[in-house]
Amino acid sequence: MEIVILPDAAAVGRAAASVIADVVARKPEGALGLATGSSPLAIYAELAQRVEAGELDFSRMRGFALDEYVGLDYAHPESYHAVIDRTVTRPLGFSPELVSVPDGMAPDIPAACAAYEAAIDAAGGIDVQILGIGANGHIGFNEPTSSLASRTRIKTLTPKTREDNARFFDSPEQVPTHCVTQGLGTILRAGRLVLVAQGAGKADAIAAAVEGPVSASCPASVLQLHEHATVVLDEAAASRLHNAEYYRYTWTNKPEWQRY
Repeated sequence: MEIVILPDAAAVGRAAASVIADVVARKPEGALGLATGSSPLAIYAELAQRVEAGELDFSRMRGFALDEYVGLDYAHPESYHAVIDRTVTRPLGFSPELVSVPDGMAPDIPAACAAYEAAIDAAGGIDVQILGIGANGHIGFNEPTSSLASRTRIKTLTPKTREDNARFFDSPEQVPTHCVTQGLGTILRAGRLVLVAQGAGKADAIAAAVEGPVSASCPASVLQLHEHATVVLDEAAASRLHNAEYYRYTWTNKPEWQRY
């Protein structure tokens, strides 16, 4: 696992965007795994600037969102269908028909989950997956105690996750109780993982994910099992890492051709 500690959220966004840009340049018809929430917004903003400058073209890329609420109409501004369209598809110039989001309104949720897994397989797998991390260590909506081998499925959101996401809704009661999410096993199948975290509120989760044991109690710890996982942090998110100085040293002394 590669740990990159940078001064602030803007620098985190630029560094993570460079990883994505490299994949897109090498494989313009590949597949990008898309995360929502506040953590990846700086990535998308940086990528949008590069698209506008003519440096990147996402028009042939496939996109696969990590998750979607169950029972939330897609017209709702906080459905992930709407969020992905607003923050990714339009500003980055994706072809809408090539962007997939789990179906949280399906009459048969298990069948929809199986179809989503099949769609990822049909695309040749996800080349690079963007990830954020919850304060309780979740990635996607894989809450603590999730199976490390899990595939796309329905999950019940913890009270902590619903509390954290209430800021996106008019009231806490409006936050759905269930979601459809790619599983930890699904995420681990991506060719590359890029997790970003900013702020002191993520520091404990990052410490558990990076330096703690691999455990279902901290779902993000599965990144330790991936061959090509990069964790990009600002100073606040890295503040609980025991080996922070070593991570800074290795990054400073890494050959340029190995970065990203």
